[in-house]
Amino acid sequence: MRKTILATSVAALLLSANLCAQDSQPPPPPGAPADDANAQAREAQQLVASMQNEASTQADAANAQASGSQQPDLSDPRLKQAQQLVASLNFQSGEIAIPEAKAHLHLGEGFRFLPKPDARKVLEQLWGNPPDDKIIGLIVPTDPPLLSDKSWATLVTYVDDGHVADEDAAKTDYDKLLKDMKEGTQAENEERKKAGYDAIELIGWAAPPRYDAQGKKLYWARELAIANNSGHTLNYDIRVLGRTGYLSLNAIARMQDMPDVQGGMQRILPMVDFDAGQRYADFNPGTDKLAAYGIAALVAGGIAAKAGLFAKIGVILLAAKKLVIVVIAAIGAGIKKLFGGKDKNKPGPTVQ
Repeated sequence: MRKTILATSVAALLLSANLCAQDSQPPPPPGAPADDANAQAREAQQLVASMQNEASTQADAANAQASGSQQPDLSDPRLKQAQQLVASLNFQSGEIAIPEAKAHLHLGEGFRFLPKPDARKVLEQLWGNPPDDKIIGLIVPTDPPLLSDKSWATLVTYVDDGHVADEDAAKTDYDKLLKDMKEGTQAENEERKKAGYDAIELIGWAAPPRYDAQGKKLYWARELAIANNSGHTLNYDIRVLGRTGYLSLNAIARMQDMPDVQGGMQRILPMVDFDAGQRYADFNPGTDKLAAYGIAALVAGGIAAKAGLFAKIGVILLAAKKLVIVVIAAIGAGIKKLFGGKDKNKPGPTVQ
């Protein structure tokens, strides 16, 4: 029975990654042929569907076995490959330097870090996302384990668009902002449908935006629904503001895992900080660049289904585990997209 659960979990991971790959890329222009990444994404979906059917059949057989039938053979080489990949990862703990952002993590008990090479293994090889050299790493809880159907991870990236002014944090009407975000998401769905992708619906705040003015940390969570997929997806976001940019932490999970993810992200919140001299208060208006957007724009970024980014979580999507990834799209002078896999010459979707 434990192997049946593992098979279902891996299939869910693969599905999430596949979906993320689709939605993380901008739709092709009318009449343009589908690119290799989209073709691979659709092929991955077929593979995942096949694995899910196998897992369902195996689960039925396992239930029958409990009544006296023979236990099924679950020796699928793909499951073994996933286990071998996880066993090869170089997990780190404790003090973690992030030289790209001039920042650091102080990971307490219960969390480990995967640097870029291993993080890319998980994102690209295990979860099926398109290649992306811009990621810094993944923060992964020790429990649940990485291949569990309840597992989740936090993608760490850095955006150096400049110092983000926070004067609008206390004045922003987040209910009105949510309404605008919903309308923008619906508008983008027309292009998704034309490109053959599932529509995304922004259901609402799973946790409304909160800004720690003293610690210069912003966090919020969104609940999303993917057409033709059961269950909702949770996107939990943290932004840590620094002198010349911000650290972005994005967690994707099933909506039903909100209590665990929220608890974990709140524990991670104080574990992230910029190095001395690179903190928000160190901003020098005479020499440092000022970002062309504020707090509201950080929250309102574009939504890119992460059914590809984390194959495991459905945009990331989960059939068993479908997740969606919320990706920051260009806003104003430009909030950089967190995930790769797109043609740099093609503009990404934005939320108005």
